[in-house]
Amino acid sequence: MKYVTVQPSVSNSITIRLSLPARPTAVSELTSTVDEAGGLVTGLDVTSSETNRMAVDVTIAARDPQHADHVVGMIADIAGVEIGKVSDRTFLAHLGGKLSIESKVPIRNRDDLSLVYTPGVARVCMDIAAHPENARRLTIKRNTVAVVTDGTAVLGLGDIGPLAAMPVMEGKAALFKRFADIDAFPICLDTKDPDEIVRTVKALAPVFAGINLEDISAPRCFEIEHRLRKELDIPVFHDDQHGTAVVVLAALTNALKVVDKKLADVRIVQCGAGAAGTAITRLLLHAGARDVVVADIHGVVSRDRDDIVAGENPSLAALARDTNPRGVSGTLQEALVGADVFVGASGPNILTGQDISTMGHDAIVFALANPVPEVAPDEAAQYAAVVATGRSDFANQINNVLVFPGIFRGLLDAAASKVTESLLQAAAIALAAVVPDDQLNPTYIIPSVFHPDLSKIIAAAVSRAARE
Repeated sequence: MKYVTVQPSVSNSITIRLSLPARPTAVSELTSTVDEAGGLVTGLDVTSSETNRMAVDVTIAARDPQHADHVVGMIADIAGVEIGKVSDRTFLAHLGGKLSIESKVPIRNRDDLSLVYTPGVARVCMDIAAHPENARRLTIKRNTVAVVTDGTAVLGLGDIGPLAAMPVMEGKAALFKRFADIDAFPICLDTKDPDEIVRTVKALAPVFAGINLEDISAPRCFEIEHRLRKELDIPVFHDDQHGTAVVVLAALTNALKVVDKKLADVRIVQCGAGAAGTAITRLLLHAGARDVVVADIHGVVSRDRDDIVAGENPSLAALARDTNPRGVSGTLQEALVGADVFVGASGPNILTGQDISTMGHDAIVFALANPVPEVAPDEAAQYAAVVATGRSDFANQINNVLVFPGIFRGLLDAAASKVTESLLQAAAIALAAVVPDDQLNPTYIIPSVFHPDLSKIIAAAVSRAARE
């Protein structure tokens, strides 16, 4: 089985301040040593120079923190080099947090103070008390989203708790601002009790126009989202589920165009029945897929499987009722034979290229486990017509950052109260259409997150669907 090689990345980037002799070969010695150590020099600045020595700041991308230490050690072994400060650029970017709050209104004198605060603010308070709907017009409510987590399923790190989840929630808020000009706030709750989470979010809800649930473990996330959607009058969106599902549907829409197949006709095999996997399946079915077979760690999800018959997992039982129309049983590998599409929302290295070779003609493979996909992409590409992953260093990255800013922008613009499957499908259709047919090819089925009009296009589609 072939494993994915992790390349040097900016996420493991360091800057080394060092001093070295001012000999003609000094810089080339430095860069060649970094290259020999497997690092990548991304910046080199001479900060000061004397007759015999010079000070240099060199920025290096490494594979992981241990590799970065190895690179520093090899540089230190160069004759005459003295290592000064080593800075981890990722940690520097997070110093003091990534967010701040700024006033939109100047407070320069007593008149300004009277307008912004007492006594003038009392008139606005009384207006909202008499007309609650005016809160959207007269406060930050109209453009605010709460990013809520309990820290139980953070990235691929698992249950690391609310404090350790903070950097991710801050990052999410920063993305909201960058791509959709939405003011989002990290809310990290020190409880795993669904009742307490629901109660707390309901108590906080008056401040916000939407709730983004994030990194809450399954199956608790299903119950929490369901209850909040039922009990709140603002949209509730679990991005790990539905953001991923929207991007998968959009990417699959375009991938099927590339191979000239229809969603209703293809056989889809999906691995993973957690939060993202369940949402992907639901949205694919809503969009018209007819033959979806789901597998988890215990094999194919079927109505007659012992744990499902025993009622051990109600959400899995519901999935079994709505999928697997041909009554497939057995292993993931067995289900994959003859399939048109594989969607992975599970774990690393569970398939080989040989497994992919058993799929049907012009197969489509979405191996989304991150950072290590279900199958090595280069192996899958030997047998599949289209391959996508969740990684940024391969073609066709399926990443929910493509859609969640635009979806929330559309929801807020429409003053929406709920999120529906039809609304999510509208977002997927809009995302797919960003790549015109004359640009589609096996390595370009999904646009870049930095496409200048991406969030606006998705927001417009979502806003129309919400109003309808």
